[in-house]
Amino acid sequence: MKTLNKTLLVIGGGPGGYVAAIRAGQLGIPTVLVEGEALGGTCLNVGCIPSKALIHLAGEFERACRFTSSNPLGIRVQEPAVDLGQAQRWKDGVVGKLTGGVGALLRKAGVQVVKGRATIVDGKTVDVAPHEGEPLRIACEHLLLATGSVAVDLPNLPVGGPVITSTEALALTEKPQHLVVVGAGYIGLELGFAWRKLGVDVAVVEATGRILPGYDEELTQPVLASLRRLGITLHLNCKAEGLTDTGNGLRVRSSQADEYVLPADKVLVAVGRVPRTAGFGLESLQLDMAGRAVRTDEQCRTSMRNVWAIGDLTGEPMLAHRAMAQGEMVAEIVAGRRRRFAPMAVPAVCFTDPELVVAGLSPDEAEARGMDVQVASFPFAANGRALSVEGSEGFVRVVARKDTHQVLGWQAVGQGVSELSTAFCYAIEMGARLEDVAGIIHAHPTLGEAVQESALRALGHALHI
Repeated sequence: MKTLNKTLLVIGGGPGGYVAAIRAGQLGIPTVLVEGEALGGTCLNVGCIPSKALIHLAGEFERACRFTSSNPLGIRVQEPAVDLGQAQRWKDGVVGKLTGGVGALLRKAGVQVVKGRATIVDGKTVDVAPHEGEPLRIACEHLLLATGSVAVDLPNLPVGGPVITSTEALALTEKPQHLVVVGAGYIGLELGFAWRKLGVDVAVVEATGRILPGYDEELTQPVLASLRRLGITLHLNCKAEGLTDTGNGLRVRSSQADEYVLPADKVLVAVGRVPRTAGFGLESLQLDMAGRAVRTDEQCRTSMRNVWAIGDLTGEPMLAHRAMAQGEMVAEIVAGRRRRFAPMAVPAVCFTDPELVVAGLSPDEAEARGMDVQVASFPFAANGRALSVEGSEGFVRVVARKDTHQVLGWQAVGQGVSELSTAFCYAIEMGARLEDVAGIIHAHPTLGEAVQESALRALGHALHI
């Protein structure tokens, strides 16, 4: 078996792994990256990027459909149609450009990429079965685990036939007549919204009593209203029991123990994700675990010296940008720099309709920590930019300490609010006070004015409400 020696070996070419490898290469660390599928991981290939492409496509189609009848803008078009085959080719083209770009960046940084299945022998040795060529053994000083996560399976709804995951839901070239989404988290709702806008009859089955159960109810109300307006049927406090004998329906049981059947050409199971810990010999390291995740410290060190873990493998929040930040940090520590992962805010975005974004502490989280806070919100109904693009639902909310006015958290729901996440994190990480945000000149007309106005309102003198 051929042997390769490197200072850093990265298993997993998703956002965390490839960023770690690129940064390590930039710092002159001899690095090899092993990836069993496509560079970019779940996010670039079958997650973040293709889902946003589908959401964009669906939004454009739904907007065109609105113009077939009388509307406030006075635009009239003929009945629109969508060619899903062409749409998928466009989406795949977007993905291809990004994954190709990742490969180019790795080459530029001098990172060796090995495409194949990795199996850990010990903390300094990994065997690789390449897609092409002879088996390879890689010896390293530092081993970085960045294997990501996998979709949660439901025993009574095994994937296959009409039962699909988000991966298959993003690749459909024909519209199902009836789509049932199991799970009202962000993945299920994002895809549910998209396919409903493309003309599919969509129903959502959720075991809890409300949508997006990880977010506070005030924040999710505009999303709930939008679901109802679009005609997406919600079945809350209900459990999916399995397919009917004919396979064209989903048996659902309510909290009152009533069972009924929902028609379903496709059943999308979207009940969450878990760390990918199987299939690459992780158990041989006998690392300390935190439930199903690998336990790490503030530098992403595991319980074994010079073995590191980042991203979804280490548990929540399972976000690509968290993995990227951790990967960059690990590379710099390996290079001898002093770093630790202790962000004050890791933003999270739901690309539903309307979008939802949170950063820092929510009012409930601050209260649970015993903090005395003040909370203020500003509605987009009073924002000129939102009104001019027919996006006046929702609001921006700020959470700040009462004594010092230090900003602790932001939440927003509305059209395009994902782009406010950067401003939210700047304010939190830089220790801004309400007076700082209120005193900054915000461009007019923009959604960002609602950020300033929420701070002004917290200080008792909002200008436009």
